[in-house]
Amino acid sequence: MTHQTVGSPGLPDDPHANVTEPTPSCPVEITLAALHGRWTTLLIRELLRGDRTFSELRQALPALSDKVLSDRLAHLTGAGVLDRHRRPGWPPRVSYGLTSRGRDLGPVLQALWDWGTGQRP
Repeated sequence: MTHQTVGSPGLPDDPHANVTEPTPSCPVEITLAALHGRWTTLLIRELLRGDRTFSELRQALPALSDKVLSDRLAHLTGAGVLDRHRRPGWPPRVSYGLTSRGRDLGPVLQALWDWGTGQRP
């Protein structure tokens, strides 16, 4: 975790924070890439409540299409936010759960919510 500079609240105390263009290695860009896509934050919210199967996620978010749900789960798994657990048996049961890195997004989502509610007219 970086420390905040006393004279500039909100700015990271990191010499790399003075880059002049976005880079894929920037921690902010990495976070934004993980949260990219409509429905992503709502999926993370559901998984912060505990592991879920595909069907349970569909039930919790009924307007979300199967295709988008599959895409978002694959994206979040690839980003290291989710673990995919396949249980043996027929039919196979797959559940998704947040990694420790994924659980760390809870306060990030809360901060985004708090900021957004403060901006309403």
